[in-house]
Amino acid sequence: MTWDLRPAIDMEAYTNFSKQAVSKVLQAPGFREFRAHRNVLGSPHVRATYVWHSLVDWANYHQTDEWQGLMPELNKYVTHIEVQVWGPSPVMPESLRPGS
Repeated sequence: MTWDLRPAIDMEAYTNFSKQAVSKVLQAPGFREFRAHRNVLGSPHVRATYVWHSLVDWANYHQTDEWQGLMPELNKYVTHIEVQVWGPSPVMPESLRPGS
């Protein structure tokens, strides 16, 4: 997911919401990893990467009342939300690192 922060938001409230939202997702069945990045060059301001064991796990959580309840709250702080669902590459399905 990527998004832009709305102008003049309460950053403390956004930070608290973000931490609470992530703590909920971390408990979801099939959830493996969360990463957050800021774009040092501008828009989008934030990229949040959610890694799931399977596409089914993601789809199941995406349909829960918990997830659906988080989205209106997120919309108070952000705009231009984009969701992309990615799967492994058939050419290079695993991460590569130097020396591997």
